[in-house]
Parts: sequence; C-alpha cells; structure tokens
Amino acid sequence: MIVMQPVLELTSSDGFDLWPVAATAPYGWFALSGNLTPAEVGTAVWCIADYSDDPEDTARPADPLDGFLHGLLTVDLPIVAGGLRVVDESTGTTFVPGCCDGLEDWREWRQLLSPGGLIAYGHPPVSPLAERIGDTILLTADTEQADSPTLELTDADLARMLAEVEGDLTDFLALVVAWAPQHLPGREAAVTAAIAQALDLPPPYWGHAPDHR
Repeated sequence: MIVMQPVLELTSSDGFDLWPVAATAPYGWFALSGNLTPAEVGTAVWCIADYSDDPEDTARPADPLDGFLHGLLTVDLPIVAGGLRVVDESTGTTFVPGCCDGLEDWREWRQLLSPGGLIAYGHPPVSPLAERIGDTILLTADTEQADSPTLELTDADLARMLAEVEGDLTDFLALVVAWAPQHLPGREAAVTAAIAQALDLPPPYWGHAPDHR
C-alpha cells in the first residue's frame, strides 16, 4: 500500500526548555497525526515556531517564551519546513520533500489532478519531482539519478491520500488545541491560529473556555 504523510523537517532541539519536547533525532522527518503524545505535540509546535524565530529581530520581546513565539505570531507568510512524504510500504520506495518544499504548500499537490500538473522540489544534490504524465502521476525521488526510484499514482490514489493528509493535519491541530492551554497559557488562541494558518487549515474555534484538564 502507498501512504502519504505530512512531515516536518527536524533540526536539533538541544537546549530548548520552554516546554517539554520528545527526544528525537535531529535532521530527520517527523510525521504529524492525531496519534502524537503531548511531548511529541510539543516537538511539533517547537519545530513550527523555530523556523520563524529570528533572534536578531529588534521587535522580538525580551521574555523568552514571547520572544520565541514572536516570529510565528507576526510573520505574514509562515513557512513550515517539511512537506508530504510518500511511501510504498510493500517495497520501501520513498519520496521525501525537497529542500525548497514546505508543508504550508501541501494543497498544491491537487494540481497534479489536472493535465500538465507538475511540482519540482529542491535542487542538486537531491531533486524530487512530482508530475502528471497522461493518466498517471509519477513521483521521482531524485531526478539527479538516472536510475532514481519512482512511484506511480492514479487520480483516485492521490485524492484519497490528500484527504487523509488533511485528516492528519486536522487531528494534529486538535491536539494542539488541547495541549496549548497548559503549556502556553494566555497565548493558546494566537498560537493555534498561527499554526492553523501555517498548515493551511481553518482556525480552531475558541468560543468557550479552554479545557485545562
């Protein structure tokens, strides 16, 4: 079976102590879903906020927590390092995001359902490519390799997988809504709205008092 996952590209969280994060290997992929532990939710929120953090920003608040969140809460067009990972579980063939990819653009994959659809990510040394050829959606793991592994999808495959990705992201955002009041009191609404924007999702509804259980 071929599966698609929304993933973050992790850096190192060494020394981060503003809230609990899970122990993860740096410079790997971290899949988002509704099955994360609270510490893993903390890891994902850290990763999303960290990409927008600019310690040299003169408007950055002095408070460590507000300073770290400042970029995420003020940037006009958030970027989320990562993208969509596609894996053929029967063969192990894997298509991973390129260095010029971002999870904020995950909906762009829908263009592959139309004639001429093409998404080129990255540049040497690794250049993934997703393209529509006739009735087939072809994923090439690395166009820099003549014998690069490839994956073939149908329109039905891609439509199903994008719906599952949206479900994973929506379920993850629900975890953030439950997690944020405990770890980001007074900032939960702003942070969850910013993360929703970064993931191209509708903002969560805060029409009632957050559940602090």
